[in-house]
Amino acid sequence: MKVTYESLADGSRIFIYPASRKFYSEELPVIQLRLQEFCEAFDGVDLTCKIDYDRFLVFIISEQTPLDLDQQNVLVGFVQDLEKEFDLVLLDKVNVFFKQGQYVQLKEIPEFKKLIRNRGVSKKTIVFDLMVNNKYEYEHYSEVPAGESWVSHFF
Repeated sequence: MKVTYESLADGSRIFIYPASRKFYSEELPVIQLRLQEFCEAFDGVDLTCKIDYDRFLVFIISEQTPLDLDQQNVLVGFVQDLEKEFDLVLLDKVNVFFKQGQYVQLKEIPEFKKLIRNRGVSKKTIVFDLMVNNKYEYEHYSEVPAGESWVSHFF
């Protein structure tokens, strides 16, 4: 059942699906409608979803109604359907997403390492940690300087 973001506790589970490209402006309303319909139809689970930076699908699930394995499979199936419908990749979390000015960039790890060597990014570059576990971590630790993130060992 769809609930508001604000009503979910800090311990609520987070699932982030990064898009291989920015969502096109004409796609956004359709994707938002699909997300809303999905959340409203998801019985027995209090959740909400949103799109950040026109790039990340973020699902927040109440800690009071956690997903069981079958429900997780339904969520992943929904994401896979979006991948097919909009011809993009949402299930690959191994790439590096980072800010360059106001833009979110995506690089595969070898390309990101080249950027480090060529000084295209620094330890101060903001990178996204898509493996945060809950709402609190999402709000406080999903965007951090590269030198304090999971890519820090590349420097």
